[in-house]
Amino acid sequence: MQYPCRPRIFLVLGLVALAGCQTTPLQPVDLLISNAMVYDGRGGEPYRGEIAVNAGRIVATAPVVKGLRAARTVDAQGLAVSPGFINVLSWAPDSLLYDGRGMSDIKQGVTLEIFGEGDSYGPLTPQIKAEMLKTQGDIRYDIPWTSLGEFLDYLAKKGVSPNIASFVGAATVRAHELGYANRAPTAAELARMQDLVRRAMREGALGVGSALIYAPGTYARTDELTALARAAGEYGGGYISHMRSEGDRLLGALDELIGIARDAGVHAEAHHLKAAGQANWPRMREAIERIDAARASGLGISANMYTYTAGATGLDAAMPPWVQEGGIDAWVDRLRDPAVAARVIAEMRAPGKDWENLYFAAGSAERVVLIGFKSEALKPLTGKTLAEVARMRGVTPEEAAIALVIEDHTRVSTAYFLMSEDNVRLGLSQPWVSIDSDEGALAPEGAFLASNNHPRAYGSFARFLGKYVRDEKVATLPDAIRRLTRLPAENWKLRDRGCFDPGCHADIVIFNSATIADHATFADPRRYATGVVDVFVNGVQVLANGEHTGALPGQVVRGPGWTGR
Repeated sequence: MQYPCRPRIFLVLGLVALAGCQTTPLQPVDLLISNAMVYDGRGGEPYRGEIAVNAGRIVATAPVVKGLRAARTVDAQGLAVSPGFINVLSWAPDSLLYDGRGMSDIKQGVTLEIFGEGDSYGPLTPQIKAEMLKTQGDIRYDIPWTSLGEFLDYLAKKGVSPNIASFVGAATVRAHELGYANRAPTAAELARMQDLVRRAMREGALGVGSALIYAPGTYARTDELTALARAAGEYGGGYISHMRSEGDRLLGALDELIGIARDAGVHAEAHHLKAAGQANWPRMREAIERIDAARASGLGISANMYTYTAGATGLDAAMPPWVQEGGIDAWVDRLRDPAVAARVIAEMRAPGKDWENLYFAAGSAERVVLIGFKSEALKPLTGKTLAEVARMRGVTPEEAAIALVIEDHTRVSTAYFLMSEDNVRLGLSQPWVSIDSDEGALAPEGAFLASNNHPRAYGSFARFLGKYVRDEKVATLPDAIRRLTRLPAENWKLRDRGCFDPGCHADIVIFNSATIADHATFADPRRYATGVVDVFVNGVQVLANGEHTGALPGQVVRGPGWTGR
């Protein structure tokens, strides 16, 4: 979709100016990027031109911006220049608390990290804080905040290179009022949950995020989720979800998401769209057809994806939700009971009747890779398959999985090989699909070396632009950039982000479209992507000639309901 240039009135250095796409500023500016192949995120063809920046905002873009004096000029040397990329599903809070540079994402051109897949870092109760502290891995930190807004402010004040934003987690709101119980909320509890969502929206949340295969999120019924989404919609927010199934019940789960969008009157998005398990691969095309039909009917439905055939989560996705009720301590205590363990093993070996069994969907314990432990004694198992660990211990894979959860006292980070390459290409070719990493923003140093990561942390965005767009042509480069920038910004009503209009925040990436590439693999997952040359966040350079500058200019990006408190 093309969007017209809309002239805007804005304030620069105390002067009021009327600016459009071709407007020449009348005052000095901080930065001029010249000789650029400009992709403005609208999806149209690029043009060779210049970009002027002042006080962290775009002043003008044009083939030649005349009549200004720039304090600094950067020659883009004919490289692609676009708005900074938006990571729609980021698990970077912990990594940014440890290292605010956000290295693996900044080196791919990501300038905004969006959190909140089901869980969020507020609103918290003492019980939720205790559970978070108990399940922390190699990165340890105190939790002095309580609300989601307080967390975002805390993280930004600490110092981060990328901008940050978040959905409020449906599971977090549920745990706030119900703890980790598997039951429906009472009318009074649901009303309080809606009020928590409203408060988070006023603090700047983008909407409500759910993750419906994990306890306690899986305990939520559709009417509960609709009520929370409706509360977010009162403030212009939306609904985003790791759906109840991405496998055997994919189409029904998608119908639930579409129904929530319709009944709550909000935009809705499917996290990391996929058809998991070989038997379900044909359902990917059907899912896309359903989304297209919903969009044609006037509903705002979209999806995001990462660019790999394997997902990563934990061994909780291999065990039924009933055994996990009550949190990690209750889960481990139950698994120690031989009768309970026997029942869990039986359910692990069959399709989940009312839950998503990723272990079964993977088809084999050889396709389940263990990538992260908290226990030092278990860290040598990092990178091994569940089948290998079972053979080492002389037990079945299911017994090994149960033992690992007990010994590590965590969900144990795990990769599951579930998807087909053809379906990845098919999904990435859709014009309403944006890109995520579903990972942290890491660096090959310090605490990050204590466990393996999914290679998508270092490569999801570069892989999209290199392998899939340039080499396999699943999309044109202008449209790919639209889907990395303006599409998510418009879906979630992000003010002045993902754009080059005058007045937009100067989040800018300069990259070589001919060479951008990912290099991380499951065998060697900590290799940086290449091809991104320079990155600016709010007008401040954080990447210069491929090297991090150490700058931490990231800001909190607030949702449409933000009231400044």
